[in-house]
Amino acid sequence: MASLPEPVRRLIEEIERLPGIGPKSAQRLALHLLQSDEAEVEALARALVEAKRRVGRCRDCFNWAVGELCEICADSTRERDVVCVVEQPIDVAALERSGEYRGLYHVLEGALNPVLGVGPENLRIAALLARIEELKPREMILATSPTVEGDATAEYIRSELAGVGELRITRIALGLPVGADLDYADQVTVARALRGRRPME
Repeated sequence: MASLPEPVRRLIEEIERLPGIGPKSAQRLALHLLQSDEAEVEALARALVEAKRRVGRCRDCFNWAVGELCEICADSTRERDVVCVVEQPIDVAALERSGEYRGLYHVLEGALNPVLGVGPENLRIAALLARIEELKPREMILATSPTVEGDATAEYIRSELAGVGELRITRIALGLPVGADLDYADQVTVARALRGRRPME
């Protein structure tokens, strides 16, 4: 890489900082950008800056939003008596692609992971408990990823809300492969997982 001009090396280094991008992928992406029309590169740069400036978190569910509320929380046609709990905003997008769910969401912004020092206080769990108290939904779907961390998070939330009124607590079914992230599942698998959700004992 020493033979490359300094601006190209810097571009590769910046691309390589992105999650899931290794050195070879970073080089290929940098080469693609260098060979693209200047207008295309400028459009990408503008989109990045605009997204960073305009997109924040929804006041209610912590999904990505432009303004105070995300499109889902602002939609009056959504079912207000069902709340689906997910780890990240990208999981909301995965569930929405299934076309199977019409309720609200709550984004935790992660999962419990004692090894990495992520405890309940580092997630949006307190906000979830407050929302459940306020909304008094009939059902809460725990759609954390089917990993050790996702299962531990679901179990922690279930224990915190055990015995709360008439709340039915369900966990998405294992139509999703164990150890996989929700975002990588196809829409049929996600739809089947939603339909096959079950009560947590």
